Amino acid sequence: MTHSADEPDRRTLQQACAAVGLDASAAESVRLAENEIWRLPGQQVIVRIARTGQGGAAAREVRVARWLAREDVPAVRLVDVEQPVEVDGRPVTFWAELPRQEHGSVHDLARLLSRLHSLPVPDIELGYLDPFVRVDERLQAAATIPGNDKEWLRDLHRDLAAAWTERPAGLPDRAVHGDAWPGNFVHTSDGALMMDLERFSIGPPEWDLVSTAVRAKTTAAVTAREYEQFCEAYGYDVTAWEGYRILAGARELRMATYAAQHAASNGEWIRQAQYRIDCLRGRSGPRPWSWKGIL
Repeated sequence: MTHSADEPDRRTLQQACAAVGLDASAAESVRLAENEIWRLPGQQVIVRIARTGQGGAAAREVRVARWLAREDVPAVRLVDVEQPVEVDGRPVTFWAELPRQEHGSVHDLARLLSRLHSLPVPDIELGYLDPFVRVDERLQAAATIPGNDKEWLRDLHRDLAAAWTERPAGLPDRAVHGDAWPGNFVHTSDGALMMDLERFSIGPPEWDLVSTAVRAKTTAAVTAREYEQFCEAYGYDVTAWEGYRILAGARELRMATYAAQHAASNGEWIRQAQYRIDCLRGRSGPRPWSWKGIL
């Protein structure tokens, strides 16, 4: 949920910029939500102010960005200042502004993931992938969901978590993006690159591939031909792996609980959140289903 900038917001921005020698006097808000995004006109700098308590995640994102730059992987780049900066418990990072952009294609996504997954595991602290991050928190916040549906989702979470720990062998662990969908892989005049690095971790490359497979096989947001092109560009079809349903189930659960959490604060999403749950519970026919995006 967005909000208008108030004095504490601008004070945080100004203090953080002053700490690294940047001028925030003409700053323009790009997005004001839990994580605030500001633009510094004439300086080609984007400032990201994260939520309180996210210092560890911000520091990891900085480590990842520096590693990707060393490996010459196309990605958003940091401004050359000491960071993150913390102001009143909120970590602040500084990024080079991108030229005009649009969502990447499935081909862009496959090509960049193939490049990323070809790299050896980096010698930086990333932690291991948690495919169920924030699921419990989202279920607790899902005030519009009937109790029996909520219990069913908790049981599904438990079953998938158990299956995850005993999943079949697959591709060797690598650094994974963690949230690999076209909105986080953009195309600019300089070519395609990856953004939103905060979910980077070590884990199975299949997790990055499952996002596109689910968009094809579960929600029909990707056509059969587009998915075929994705597999051709990457060189592997994750749906042929015997562990696919475990990771796809985790992704579907996250998508359903994300909608359920946000429906509690926006009535426009209640029907979509319930529809996603109905689909998972077998009330709306077989896959693929038409799930609408939650903004």
